[in-house]
Amino acid sequence: MTLLKLLEKRAKENNDLKVVIIGAGQMGEGIVCQIEAINGMSCVGVADINLETAKRAYESAEISKSTTPEALAVTTKDEAQKALDTGKRIYTTDYTILIGLKGVDIVVESTGIPELGAKIAEACIQGKQHILQMNVETDATVGYILKKRANEAGIIYTLTCGDEPGAIMDLYDFAKSMGFEVTCVGKGKNNNLDREANPELVKDIAEKKQMSPKMLASFMDGTKTMVELTAIGNAIGFKPDVFGAHGPKATPANLAEVFIPKENGGVFTNKSGVVDFAVGVAPGVFVIFKTENKKILRDLQYLSMGSGPYFVLFRPYHMCNIETPVSILRAVDKQETTLATERIPTIDSVTVAKKDLKAGETIDSLGGFCVYGMIENADMSLKNNMLPVGLAPGAVVKRDVKKGSILTYEDVQLNDDFTIVRLRKEQDVLSKKHYNI
Repeated sequence: MTLLKLLEKRAKENNDLKVVIIGAGQMGEGIVCQIEAINGMSCVGVADINLETAKRAYESAEISKSTTPEALAVTTKDEAQKALDTGKRIYTTDYTILIGLKGVDIVVESTGIPELGAKIAEACIQGKQHILQMNVETDATVGYILKKRANEAGIIYTLTCGDEPGAIMDLYDFAKSMGFEVTCVGKGKNNNLDREANPELVKDIAEKKQMSPKMLASFMDGTKTMVELTAIGNAIGFKPDVFGAHGPKATPANLAEVFIPKENGGVFTNKSGVVDFAVGVAPGVFVIFKTENKKILRDLQYLSMGSGPYFVLFRPYHMCNIETPVSILRAVDKQETTLATERIPTIDSVTVAKKDLKAGETIDSLGGFCVYGMIENADMSLKNNMLPVGLAPGAVVKRDVKKGSILTYEDVQLNDDFTIVRLRKEQDVLSKKHYNI
């Protein structure tokens, strides 16, 4: 049954797919609004550290025009359950209230904070509740162990189709389903690359874009691109060709000439299985594939796909939170995972000093003033004790680290009470065994 038919069936039976959102910032608020535009789906709960932000998400979604217009602020799980049972919506500052509620089909995590992403996902898995992870930073750090646990619990853990990794996955699945050899997957870089970008430097641009300065800084310093490439690379078993990827300039027309081996005129040393990003094709995503069958080669040339033997599938857009309801419906009604890591990770997003770091300094959030992320082969990261970027926020620097240096576990004191630290240690045991480290 198609997704549209599933929604129509739900609407006809007055059986909306019920979603709760944790994190009502730019992405979370947008998801609430998009869900409310869909017959057969509704957002019944919103949590945010700021109560007014959670309430505003409902106001933006114009729930006053819906058949369930009343939203109540709640402070306990009992209050929340009673409200849902009587057809009301809820909002709160305590995200734990929203996990495990009866009648809720799926939880969407959209806080953007790695530690919270790990805590929320683990709580959902323990409560056997489907979880859609918008927090790519968390997934790039502990996605494998979370997916493993979700599978064991019999629930869906998935990233979303609207973000670049999910959009790439759709193209990859399409190409592989036709029997093609996919040699590279990648995405466009949304902003000019500036490794020194921080919230103060980008605040004016962020204000014009109506977005968080920290979020914009994480885009501009490359961290977001790195964790996105980590997520898709780990899902399909691909790796970077070089530390941090190449990131060459390209156009949609010449992608299949740039993201190929050097011996064929491209930039790669490796012939296949590569993740990378392009400057100049944002907000698009792409997949490079090849064929050696002469008949198929002629057919692709006839269909104006290029001269070959390398060809590109290019999608010129990704709609972020706007597409998320598609992954929600896939997860709940079709038990499908849009994207997740079901194999030992091949890539790690590691931590690099954005400035000179001093002993005793506490590393701030991603997109902040202290660090940025770069991708490295997972086995090299493990062998050299490189610090995963998702573990960096909140870590205390134990010794001076020069700007541009890769941080290691020895450079910092981690908070062992953090869920993401505990999960990463568990994941590393499995990874080291796999790589014989």
